[in-house]
Amino acid sequence: MPMPNTKPPHPMDMDSAATGTLLGGASDDGLWQGPLARGRLRLRTLLVLRWLGIVGQTVAVLTIGLGFGFSLPFLWCLSLIAASAWLNVVLSLGRPGQKFARGWEAAAQLGFDILQLAALLYLTGGITNPFSLLLIAPVTLAAATLPGRFAVGLGLLAVTAAVILSLWSMPLPWIAGEAVELPLLYRAGMAIATLTGIAFTAGYAWQASAEATRMELALSVTQTVLAREQRLAALGGLAAAAAHELGTPLATISVVAKEMVREAPEGHLREDAELLVSQAARCRDILLRLTQEPETDDMVHGRMALQQFLDEVIEPYLHDSVRVMAVISGTEGSEAPEIQRLPEVMHALTSLVDNAVDFARTEVQVIARYDARTLTVEVRDDGLGFAADVLLKLGEPYVTSRPSGEGSRTGHLGMGLGFFIAKTLLERTGAKVTFGNARQGGATVSARWPRERIEAD
Repeated sequence: MPMPNTKPPHPMDMDSAATGTLLGGASDDGLWQGPLARGRLRLRTLLVLRWLGIVGQTVAVLTIGLGFGFSLPFLWCLSLIAASAWLNVVLSLGRPGQKFARGWEAAAQLGFDILQLAALLYLTGGITNPFSLLLIAPVTLAAATLPGRFAVGLGLLAVTAAVILSLWSMPLPWIAGEAVELPLLYRAGMAIATLTGIAFTAGYAWQASAEATRMELALSVTQTVLAREQRLAALGGLAAAAAHELGTPLATISVVAKEMVREAPEGHLREDAELLVSQAARCRDILLRLTQEPETDDMVHGRMALQQFLDEVIEPYLHDSVRVMAVISGTEGSEAPEIQRLPEVMHALTSLVDNAVDFARTEVQVIARYDARTLTVEVRDDGLGFAADVLLKLGEPYVTSRPSGEGSRTGHLGMGLGFFIAKTLLERTGAKVTFGNARQGGATVSARWPRERIEAD
């Protein structure tokens, strides 16, 4: 039976807890719940984009009407443009522009922009107006920044506007005395092209935004894990410094306590003095161990032998029901390197070993191979290996082979961040990480460094 306090927390548990913290959507057990948070729009952004639209619409109306002399309803067109300008002024005075717009608020403003543009297009030729393609813009912005229900609602509003404009509108502004009558088939084609543009562009923006959000969140979790590992590594140096500082006062307490034992008469006072001496001796032993096993960043403790490195990686799992062993091999004529003590490497490989132990049948091997130029560490288990559909995307955030805990001994729910974090941390140290399945069965994860990137000076 493994000792309850000898094994560190499951790396996936730590990753999930960090993810939940960043999202503000963690459940009571630390596991992430709910969809990924999407980007939000500042009011300033909406106002600036609307001012740009107002300027563009004004220039277009004046150019067509005054520059080309085409006939169009100036009063109605300028009234619609003025309505947008009035809305911007009211919003600018009502709330600071640096604040984020709430989802429904941003959707309402973009909905107004769609309706205002649709009305302007109705006055100037409908779907046959070349500027009808601008209906795509608000929907694309919504797809990139707003929750799905708002993006879908705005998309349907733009589609409805495009269909109506293809059937009913005022004539396209043209040279006085001439009329442009485009056939219904052409107008239908323009409507279909606009609808296709809305769907394709919005879908593209949605997917790109979702991928960027996922990657940003996963990298944030990685930074959180790395910062925690670095703090834990620094605790050893802090303990050694505290032990050094406490040595002198503790020695004084010990000397005084021994004097009290010598001079105190038999009884409770002498017993208390003897207890004080024994406890001071115990404190001295604890401080001695702290000074003998620090993890400071000096030249001595900032480096470790390759065997010591592997032992520290597998030590938490030596009492597990699965056999975990470390193997070192090197080419003839090359010497095993002493490597830097890097918290990110320790965390990443411990996470990989933990995952391998969870899926292995009977054995996990951690194999270190070195030659004159490279060092390779491979984690191999004798389980079923990676599924083919997962193997192609393994190492990307939120790709997991056990979303419901299936296939593992512990039944742990996987989020797919463990491998991503491990891969990211190892690559930060110069390693090339590969995933695969062994010919004899089982999964393998390999990290390969140029020796100069990981070898201690």
